[in-house]
Amino acid sequence: MKAPVKALSTLAVLGLGMTSLAACGSGSGEATSGDTLTYWASNQGTTVEDDRKVLEESLARFTEETGTEVELEVIPWTDLYNRILTAVSSGEGPDVLNIGNTWATTLQETGAFLPFEGDALEAVGGQDRFIQSSWSTGGAEGEAPTSIPLYGLSYSLYYNTEMFAAAGIEAPPETWDEFVETAKKLTIDTDGDGEIDQWGVSLAGSSISNNAHQAFVRGLQAGGSLFDENGEPTFASDEQVAGVKQWVDLMAVDKVVSPSNAEFTGGSQMVEDFAAGNAAMFFDQAPAKTLNARGFENFAAAPVPLTDPAATGDEATMSHVAGINLSVFNETDNEEGALKLAAHLTSDEEQVYLNKAFTSLPVLSAAYEDEAFQSEEITLKQGILENNAKPMPLISQEGQMETLVGTAIKNLFAQAATGTVTEDDIRTALEDANSQMAAAQ
Repeated sequence: MKAPVKALSTLAVLGLGMTSLAACGSGSGEATSGDTLTYWASNQGTTVEDDRKVLEESLARFTEETGTEVELEVIPWTDLYNRILTAVSSGEGPDVLNIGNTWATTLQETGAFLPFEGDALEAVGGQDRFIQSSWSTGGAEGEAPTSIPLYGLSYSLYYNTEMFAAAGIEAPPETWDEFVETAKKLTIDTDGDGEIDQWGVSLAGSSISNNAHQAFVRGLQAGGSLFDENGEPTFASDEQVAGVKQWVDLMAVDKVVSPSNAEFTGGSQMVEDFAAGNAAMFFDQAPAKTLNARGFENFAAAPVPLTDPAATGDEATMSHVAGINLSVFNETDNEEGALKLAAHLTSDEEQVYLNKAFTSLPVLSAAYEDEAFQSEEITLKQGILENNAKPMPLISQEGQMETLVGTAIKNLFAQAATGTVTEDDIRTALEDANSQMAAAQ
């Protein structure tokens, strides 16, 4: 595979340090030709090995249909982005790979990926097969997408039905105010030793991506946005400050989140905290596989509470359009085979198989006819994805935005765990992030 010339210059523009890139070698990811393809998959299951078992069954069907072997590597999320950047800068990447859909526009800017237009688009059956909100995450508006949806996800509220019943709470909260009041009722000292041992909410305070997602959603609900119509960052607008304050206040002011949650770096810790009975509610995209693996059944899903229950449009946003996309390196030596693999993984049959296994949402309307996707939880999340979800900002600096905003909130949670956080603290943190973003544009 040749090194994409544009990729190198774009990475420099994005300020991605080559030192960190060099520390993450691509190893076995070099593209191959002929009857073997290389495929980098993201970690969707409970373990990398779990993913491998699921995907190998699907890839065996692909090999049987086409005669093409696939060398599979499942890469943890903590490593995937740097592995992709290294592949882009070196030109030594896989033929096909998964990407987080919020990275799509940033990676599109590198020029390293095949646009899905013309014959390439026809090879995967055309745009109309896909859920359009998921399709919209494939790249910048007005340009041919360089990724197509593979797994759909959306945030919803999960709650412990047993704790709700014990507290006499008959229904999940519908507004943010109700959510906070419910969380306070469920934050209790269950054994009378003077210490809180059941918290209303669990969250991943050190997860940069989770914090950025909440800043996006809560900001929209408050009437704000992370960028204005001219593409200038507006992280510290009054509306964005109000939205982030709602999120941070859960620990800093409302005291319904354990201070220990400030150290949670990933959503899996939050889900484990919930499954262990330490918290009554949390927001997540696809926790069912983890909860099922724990044999935990006393939970249900509900819409994300709105600040204004009568809200419409952006202010009714409950989630970003979350999910995983699929890209093909445009210098692959086996473009036809790579596109066949993309078509296989997004076929009606494989969408049912894969999303059922990973408890994610199909990205094809046709797949929802399968009985596996007609439960109340899946119907709820499908509705949120189609009607109450907006794509994260479709700009090349999206990754940098997530890092700056998410880190600012991470630091605010660290402060809340040991002291107080005021509105001025929140505004100052977001102003600092905004200044860094503006300087980088």
